Amino acid sequence: MIDARRRTLLAAGALGSLAGTALLGGCVAAPPLRGTGDLGVVVERANGTLAIVDTTRRVLLAEVGGLGDLSHASVVFSRDGRFAYVFGRDGGLTKVDLLTQRIAARVMQAGNSIGGAISADGTLVAAQNYTPGGVKVFDAATLALVADLPAETTPGGPPSRVVGLVDLPGRRFAWSLFDANALCIADLSDAARPRITRLDGIGRQPYDALVTPDGRHYIAGLFGEDGLALVDLWQPQPVARRILDGYGRGEQPLPVFKMPHLRGWAVAGRRAYLPAIGRHEVLVVDTDTWQEVGRIPVAGQPVFVMARPDGRQVWVNFAVPDYDRVQVIDTVSQRIVTTLTPGKAVLHLEFTPRGEAVWISTRDDDRVSVVDTASFATLATLRVASPSGIFFTARAARLGL
Repeated sequence: MIDARRRTLLAAGALGSLAGTALLGGCVAAPPLRGTGDLGVVVERANGTLAIVDTTRRVLLAEVGGLGDLSHASVVFSRDGRFAYVFGRDGGLTKVDLLTQRIAARVMQAGNSIGGAISADGTLVAAQNYTPGGVKVFDAATLALVADLPAETTPGGPPSRVVGLVDLPGRRFAWSLFDANALCIADLSDAARPRITRLDGIGRQPYDALVTPDGRHYIAGLFGEDGLALVDLWQPQPVARRILDGYGRGEQPLPVFKMPHLRGWAVAGRRAYLPAIGRHEVLVVDTDTWQEVGRIPVAGQPVFVMARPDGRQVWVNFAVPDYDRVQVIDTVSQRIVTTLTPGKAVLHLEFTPRGEAVWISTRDDDRVSVVDTASFATLATLRVASPSGIFFTARAARLGL
């Protein structure tokens, strides 16, 4: 027979650790019951801290410290949205419980890491590494290592930096090898015997990638040349082909102040919106033919180009010196409809699950702004120390995020 207090603790997910509870009159009081669907996190990059936020009430709930170097941190979530897996630049992988607001597990898995992914079934967490290179795969429950997948530039050659790691349907992942001009598709149906398909010669220096929302196409941007590499993952034997080849042909290359980021789903309806490297343009691509169908001039060098969940708008932020601005593209007219100046050093944008608002981090103002996507009015501001990445638990139900 479970007494009322124990039942309350079980429902709150706090049994065993009692984390976040308080002693009141000699009794243990359970934390308030809370679902995970309207939770999110903001990376506080300067102090190795993760801020937990309530996206419905637009408030800061708690801060969890001790996460190491978060200067290029990213986050994925467990299927139930309770746990955030934080990939730190120093190679730390931290599992944070959003309900008890504590670290649940942590491992130092590499010397330099820039992100990761979680398998579709929620059982495997994969980290992509610069140093020593390769991909490491962990049990999502315990963070025990289950697979170490080296990334060689050539057979027996030095390791390559890994970029563009995404989850695919099934227990599969895909990633690119920056130093090897290649990409890999890994099937971990049997994690003890991973099956890896490697595609070489995809183009010079793939730097980041996205998978389309239906899981069919993997697209890697190329830093070493104009163009992108595309793989149709529904084919029995996938091959890489070039798209947007030579989109900057005949024009003087501009210095690149910050590498664009492709992961973020800039796919809206039948069009993909992609940042042009070093250019003040967003490229518009037909996703049936993968041919360029337009270009949209923007205020600076785009970094994130992100589609609102309904595809009606695309929001763009920029590298220095234009990183105090955000522009909004209307996907019907294919034009800029507004330019916002939310603060200094806009680093990331994250839409609420249904897209009625967007959260914007401004690192140098120590502020996160919540903006209405219809009126463009500021709905709320939160004081957050050096905020960078913003991630909401709605990502747990979406492929490639």
